[in-house]
This record gives sequence, structure tokens and C-alpha cells, in this order.
Amino acid sequence: MKFRTRLKNLFPFLKWGKNQTKESLHADMMAGLTGAAIVLPQGVAFAAIAGMPPEYGLYTSMVPAIIAALFGSSWHLVSGPTTAASIVMFSSLSVLAVPGSEQYIALAITLAFMVGVIQLVMGLVRLGTLVNFISHSVIVGFTAGAACLIAAKQAKTFFGIDLHDSEHLSQDISYLFTHWDSLHPLASAVALATLTVGVIALKINPKFPGMIVALLIGSTFAVLLNLTFGEEFTGIQMVGALPRQLPPLSTPIFSLHVLRDLAPLALAMTLFALTEAVSISRSISIKSGQPISGSQEFIGQGLSNIAGSFFSAYVATGSFNRSGANYDAGARSPFAAAFAGVILIVIVLAVAPLTSYLPKAAVAGLLILVAWRIINFSQIKKILRADPNEAAVLIVTFLSTIFLKLEFAILLGVILSLMIFLRRTSRPRLLPRVPDPDSRNRKFVVGLTRPECPQLKMLRLEDSLYFGSVSHVGELLRRYREHYPEQKHLLILTKGINQVDIAGAELLVNEARSRRKMGGRLYLYRLKDRAAKVMERGGYNEEIGEENIFDSKSEAISEIFDRLDKNICAKCTNRIFLECGSPDPSSRRKQLEDSDQTDTSSDPDAPVPT
Repeated sequence: MKFRTRLKNLFPFLKWGKNQTKESLHADMMAGLTGAAIVLPQGVAFAAIAGMPPEYGLYTSMVPAIIAALFGSSWHLVSGPTTAASIVMFSSLSVLAVPGSEQYIALAITLAFMVGVIQLVMGLVRLGTLVNFISHSVIVGFTAGAACLIAAKQAKTFFGIDLHDSEHLSQDISYLFTHWDSLHPLASAVALATLTVGVIALKINPKFPGMIVALLIGSTFAVLLNLTFGEEFTGIQMVGALPRQLPPLSTPIFSLHVLRDLAPLALAMTLFALTEAVSISRSISIKSGQPISGSQEFIGQGLSNIAGSFFSAYVATGSFNRSGANYDAGARSPFAAAFAGVILIVIVLAVAPLTSYLPKAAVAGLLILVAWRIINFSQIKKILRADPNEAAVLIVTFLSTIFLKLEFAILLGVILSLMIFLRRTSRPRLLPRVPDPDSRNRKFVVGLTRPECPQLKMLRLEDSLYFGSVSHVGELLRRYREHYPEQKHLLILTKGINQVDIAGAELLVNEARSRRKMGGRLYLYRLKDRAAKVMERGGYNEEIGEENIFDSKSEAISEIFDRLDKNICAKCTNRIFLECGSPDPSSRRKQLEDSDQTDTSSDPDAPVPT
């Protein structure tokens, strides 16, 4: 049994492969056909951006896409060349070799191998948990920003404008407005027709391969226009005929000198590529409901780049537009992405010349539709209404995705999320508690408006007591000592403390010393195992006093009551404990033991002494 489980973890396709049906395979085949049609013009464009010969963009869309689909965790992620990865690679490798040269190609292939090895190692040591620090708001904001970038990058092709490549969205928009007179209406008509057919097809039947129909109609329309008016007049550019060739075998450079020079870039590309791939997987999983394993995704991406480096591929990672198109096309399993890679090989070998009839404007119209559909408007509305902090994370991530580099956008969103999280955990609640006299079991409730014992203050601490929160908690404890000096004894209900570190343990020891100087004691009730181990191993229990740490509420109240000043007890009218006046000691002890199991209510935020 264990062997089968490990085997399925090693080869994920053994899990979902057995659940395939004729219907799901047909849906995956149609989605794969759509993906292959989309990647044809994109692969050529990305290769040009990366400084590689056009065919290398197609090579990167073949083997890596198949391997990543079979060994990754996402059912919809499509790997291959991307704009961001191509730009990052070009900006770094162009200083080491001439773009397009044999040396440049060899370095790009070696870089893919190095990135794959690092990704695989990170996946094998289960570092996928790192993606848990990418919050939901970061994913939604990044997805929306990336969709805007996809649409903006396709605008020049959509309108038939000869737009130069730029690094910023503002430059693209500015150039569009200043060169509006160079627009080609017929090219825009082809793009608009493709977009319209795609929208109508999805409205009528989302499961129908409407994207393929849209591409066919757009292509037919473009060919008729070019035959009637001529390509120079219409401005409709075609993808062009592609070479009939399988990915040639290649070998990375294993020279220590080269590996040393590429190491910093390989690490940066690894982090960026993994963040991009997992972000896309998680953003689509929000819609599909399919769970994602970060570590398995690392393994899939690593194996895809390692295998790709031996088949003339440069660095591949998850593609936003192709993954979105894959999901929208009705993909049921990773077979869709694998089929796309296989179909692309078939297309290149069999019908490569026919791509000369595929208009770039039609592809642009289809990608704009995909960009619109991957924006999760309902989630954006919920986040903006629900939590101002999460709304700030979403907006910052969205704006930084548009105006900064993609890798910086995700990093900025993650940093802001962590800052908000640390701020919340650094200010845990410390609320007064008293037994409820109206409850048979005397369960503890918030004691802001209820009578308290004049000698004993009881507080419940929520969340972790660690180095980031000791300052806040220490200040609250000081205020309680100053404002309630007559309550010399302090019982802290620690059931809500998830963990205690060294700084937190030292704070408790210092509070115990302060209470002893006042003539009282510090008591702890029900420390969780993890926190108790830190206290015990560090010797902090001895400094606080083993006799002052309790696992039972009945025992705690009974022991503390015996240590109170009975002269003050004689004058007290609050009588909040059963010990204060119960005629039946055995009944009193039984009720206290029952109350040990009832301290589970949650408290609202409450003010502290000022």
C-alpha cells in the first residue's frame, strides 16, 4: 500500500489517468487543439523576444509542455515560452553572447538545464510550502494585472498597428494614441470578428470548442480580405509558414566556468518561473476547485526544463494566456496540455505551410477574450468589500504587475501580505475572563462588565506569544499591574496560545517575578503541548514554579483560592467562585471539573486599560 502511494506521488498521472473517459479525452483533445493553434504564433514571437531563432519558441512549447503536464499537479497549467521569461533571459544573456548566435543558443539551453535542476531539488525537499506565503489577494491581483498586460500586448496586432516593443504598459498605451492614424480597419475587423464569434460560442455552449471555430472563421475572413484587397492594403499579417522539423537533440554546457557565470541568473529565473507557474495554477484552481501541490508543481517544472534542455528548448514556465485558454476550452485533465504539445509536433511536421493562412489579428482577438475571462471579477468585489488590508494587497499587486516587472509585482504583494500578517499576530488579544454565575458549569466568559475577584485577575491570551508580540503583550501586562494593583495574583488562560518561543517564555518569567514582588503569583492554565515543551526544556517552568502551572481548571481555582488573603475574602461580596461560598465541597469540585471542558467560546475585540 505504501509502495503504491509513493509510486503515485512520484508519477501523478497514475492518479488521474485511470479516471479518464471517452468524453474527457475528447474534451482534452479539443482543448489541446486550441492550445496548439494559439501557441503557433506565440512561440515564434516569444523566441524573437528571447533573442532565439523562431523555431526554438516552438521547441520550447513541445517537450516541456508534455513533461510538465504529466508530472505537475495542476490539471490546467500549460508550460512553455512566456513573454516575461523571454524578456528576463534576453536581458541577462545578451551581455554574455550575441543573440541568435550558436553560443547564445547553447547558453540558453544550459540555463534551462540549471533552472530545471534547481526546481527539481526544491520540489524533492518539499519546499512547495513556500507558495503558501502567496495570499489569495496576491493571486487575484496578479491575475488581473497580467490579464491587462496580455490584452495590452495584443492591442497592436488587434488594431494592425506597427507598435514597437516596450517594457511598460504606459508606453504601449501612449504609442497607440499617438499612432492611431496607422490603424488598419480590416485587420481590426478580423480580430473583432474572431473575438465576437468566441464570445457568442462561449455564451451558447461553454463546452463547445468555440475558440477553434473562432480561429477558423477569423482565418477564412482574413484570407478572403487579402485575396480581395491585397495584404498591403488590409494590413492583415499572417503567421507564415513554419519549418518542418522535430526538435533537434541538444546538450547543455557542463563547463564549471559557464555554470558559475549562469548561476545567479539561474537562481533568479528559478524563483521567478516557479512563482509564475504556481501563481497561475492557484489562480485557475480558484475557479476549477482542484487542489494544487506546490512541491509537485516544482517537480513537474523542474523535469520539464531538464528534459527540454536536451530537445533544444530554453527556459519554460507556466503561461497565463495559454493556461487560461486551456481551461476555457474545456480541459478536463493534464492530458489537454500534453495533447497540445503532441499536436504541435504533428502540425509542424504535417501542416506547417498552412500556418501561412493563420492571421495574427485572429490570434490577438482570441487572446484578448482569454485575458478578459481570467479576471475574477466576483473575487475582486468580495475582497474589496470584506477587508481593507486584503484590498490594499490586491490593489498594490495589481498596480505593480502593470507598472513594474512581473517578478517584483509578486514579491511586493507577498511582502505586503506578510507585513499585514505580522502586524496582526504581533498584537494578540489579552482579555479578562470570569466564571459565568448564570452557567451551571461556571464556564469562563468575557469579564469586562462582570464582577471580578478583588485579588485575582484572569486573562485569556489569544494567538502566539513570540518575539514579534512580546512587546505588545508585555505592555498590556504592565498596564494591568498598574491599573489593578490590588489584584496581585494573575491567572493566564493559555489555551489560545498556539506557540511560545524563547522571547515569549522570558516574558512570562519576568511577569512571574513582577507578581512575586507585588506579593502575588503568576499562574498558567492548560499550555498546549508545543508551548509546554519550550517552557519545560528551557527551564522556564522552574522559574515560574511548577506548582503554579495547571492542567485542570478545578485544580487551578482551588489551589489559587487557598493562597488568597482570607481577610479580604471575608469582606468580598462578589462571590464569583464556588469556593467563595458553596455549602457542598464535593459538588463544588464536580462542577469545576465539568467547567474544564466548556472554555471554548470566542471573544470579540475588547479594550485594555489605558
